[in-house]
This record gives sequence, C-alpha cells and structure tokens, in this order.
Amino acid sequence: MSFISAFDVMGPNMIGPSSSHTAGAARIAFLARKMLNSTLKKVQFTLYGSFAKTYHGHGTDRALLGGIMGFGTDDMRIRDSFEIAKDIGLDFSFVPNEIETDVHPNTVDILMTNENGNHILIRGESLGGGKARICRINDVEVDFTGEYSTLIVIQKDKPGVVTYITKCLSDQGVNIAFMRLFRESKGNTAYSIVESDGLLPENIAEEIRKSPNVSDVMIIQL
Repeated sequence: MSFISAFDVMGPNMIGPSSSHTAGAARIAFLARKMLNSTLKKVQFTLYGSFAKTYHGHGTDRALLGGIMGFGTDDMRIRDSFEIAKDIGLDFSFVPNEIETDVHPNTVDILMTNENGNHILIRGESLGGGKARICRINDVEVDFTGEYSTLIVIQKDKPGVVTYITKCLSDQGVNIAFMRLFRESKGNTAYSIVESDGLLPENIAEEIRKSPNVSDVMIIQL
C-alpha cells in the first residue's frame, strides 16, 4: 500500500490551477525532455481522457509546453510558454484524442523530433499531487517516476548486456535502488531502467555506450 502524505494532498509549489492537470503535466514533459539527447525542434502532444477534454481551460497545454522547455512546476514562465516557444522557434501542437479510452484519465503522448529528424515517443500519466509516471518509451511499456536519479539504457535483448551495465555502475560506486528490464519481445529491443539513491556520474553514459549491444543511454537527474 502506497503512503500519501499531506504534501501529496496539497500538491507541490506550482503554477495552478490543478496539481493533476498543470503540475503533473509539466512534470511529465520535463522528464520526457531529459530523454532526448539532442536539440528539440518539434513536439506533438496527444492528450487522452480528462486531459483531452479540459487541457486548454486548466492550462495543461501551457504546462506541457513549459515542461518540455525545462521549466519546473513553479516556474512563472509557464504562463508565457506559448510565446516563449514561438520565440525560440519550437514547433508545437496539441491533439486531443477522445476515441481511445482504455488509458489513465490524465495521459499524454509526447512525440519529440530533434534537429536531425529523429523521433522519440514518450507516454506519461499524471497521478495527482503533482506526481507523474512514465509508462511507455516508443513501443515498450516501462514504469518509472523520475523521483530517483534514473538511467535508461536502450539495448539489444542479449545475454550479458545487463551484467555489463551493472558492472559499469559498480565500478563507479553507484548504489542501485531499483533495476528493471522491459522489452518488446525476446531477442529484440530492451530497456534497462536503473534508479539510484544518489547522483549518477557524469561519464557513466559514455562508459555504457562502449558496448556494441547498447544503442542509446539516457540520464534523468533533477
């Protein structure tokens, strides 16, 4: 059973009006942006459930756009996120999807495109109290919140790859709090997600990328 504190009920310091529809949305987009290891040029937000119905009135659109530009939940710039995005040349759009209903009520898909035209698709859920969960990367179901320092390794699903990752972490003195493996199917693309109590070393991604079975490494540290 999960514990709910008074801070979860009241929500975080935020630009309102709703911890679920603004703070949680900003948090999802903030986490998603940290998974793109290059310059963001275009972003499309597909909204589901209550997000799709009330995103403009509750400021979900401004919060998502602010989060994708790296603004925290209490950053006053969220109020002007549309204007700021246009000023920096960020192409953005919002697509409400009220047809697909088998999702969490506060769900958003974030499709990011970098300067080379490469894409990454992130799905997140706003859980209330400003908390969020990333539940999909591209076509693979995952599960993490970004509350810990998080290492995400995109790899081939082959023997020895996870051992290699844990050795790299051990050699650098990283204490693993949680580690989980998610995959498309046996032998295809897999995602190792490692959450650590402390900050991850700056060069850990470079070390892990040395494996020929690793295609990308992403680090989320707040």
